[in-house]
Amino acid sequence: MKIAIASGKGGTGKTTVATNLAYFLANNGKRTIYADCDVEEPNGHLFLKPDWKQTFDVTVKIPKIDDSKCDYCGECSTICQFNALAVLSNKVLVFPTLCHSCGGCYFICPQKAIEEIDRIIGVVKSGIGKGVITYEGRLNIGEAISPPIIKYLKDLIVPADYTIIDSPPGTSCPVIEAVRDSDYVILVTEPTPFGLNDLELAIGMVRELNLPFGVVVNRYGMGDDRIHTFCNNQGIDILLEIPNDRKIAEVCSEGKLIIDSLPEYSVYFEALFKEILHPLKATGA
Repeated sequence: MKIAIASGKGGTGKTTVATNLAYFLANNGKRTIYADCDVEEPNGHLFLKPDWKQTFDVTVKIPKIDDSKCDYCGECSTICQFNALAVLSNKVLVFPTLCHSCGGCYFICPQKAIEEIDRIIGVVKSGIGKGVITYEGRLNIGEAISPPIIKYLKDLIVPADYTIIDSPPGTSCPVIEAVRDSDYVILVTEPTPFGLNDLELAIGMVRELNLPFGVVVNRYGMGDDRIHTFCNNQGIDILLEIPNDRKIAEVCSEGKLIIDSLPEYSVYFEALFKEILHPLKATGA
């Protein structure tokens, strides 16, 4: 079973929920994978502290121009929708960070003056931390396109009882790549106006993808009840409420897992797991 943890905005507690749920499952006899797909700022390793065993370079294809064949007709720049190529009178400029590796310029070039070469954009690492099989994607600084790293990471994942996918924040292409083939999506939010606004966006995304989902309210007790009102009106399941407890904030700030340092919270993640497995929890889709 693949369970994706997502949210409409950053800072809601996705990684808190993802790492603690993965740790709970692993320590209850389940073969569990934690996949950190927030490749622009992965931080699950701070809590699971994996011993990295393997590192893989992630590459994408970009065009390389053979000036001896090119007649500067401009066909390549015309087909490129991302302005990754600029044709001058006697030179073709390639902007690698704008290229989406579609291959259009390679196929359309009438002079066959373009070849595709590999360019490294980041890495994927794998290891084990606290009994959890851990994968982490990391986009190189200055790169703009992260979905290829998320796809590469997900293709590497070995079979397991449960795979917990820690998604990027927001609702754009990286998030869709992370959650699209999940069996269930947990949307983590907070009881604030910003939390509700971005939760609505995230709900629209998972509904468009036709994925079953439910909501976890983090820092419950602060803010107001607008999240609960919205979910009740929409018929959306609230799977769990994590209290706005200073002890939780202190534990997380020290890079520790909640249920490791505060065992009384283990029942929260047990309850969350049972809620996900309940046959009625597909109603969010």
